[in-house]
Amino acid sequence: MSPTPLPSLVPVPIRGEAFSLAETLGRGALAIVSYAALGVILLIIGFYVIDMAIPGKLSHLIKSDRNPNAALLTGSGLAAIGLIVAASIWSSGGALHEGLLATAVFGLVGIAVQTVGMVVFDKVAGISVRELVQEPDLQPGARLLAVTHLAIGLITAVAVI
Repeated sequence: MSPTPLPSLVPVPIRGEAFSLAETLGRGALAIVSYAALGVILLIIGFYVIDMAIPGKLSHLIKSDRNPNAALLTGSGLAAIGLIVAASIWSSGGALHEGLLATAVFGLVGIAVQTVGMVVFDKVAGISVRELVQEPDLQPGARLLAVTHLAIGLITAVAVI
């Protein structure tokens, strides 16, 4: 199966209709800004979902306590969400409204899958995320969970495509 071509941000004229350069650039810029804004919103939602799943205030754990486990788990979770958002944009086929809706839905599903994955990881592997973020030094379990986040994000992203 060949990959779907990258969606065009440049509108394609229909039935001999021609677009001016300014109109083409304006529509392309609108699409970029729209997808970027949605991506940032989904990353913020993802951050707060991770914050709810981890004891303590995540921003405090990272900024003030300089906790490497919290930073690694948060970074890998957000990178995984980024993969899902990028795949959603890729698969949108250039239709802006439908692409934004699909990206929002798939992004939220990706956040949910990441959260469930973290809970299941706790239960199956017996490595508690809550305990990991209490440790001041980088733990092997945090590395393992970070790779798991990325793998779940990649699997979900490919499923979107």
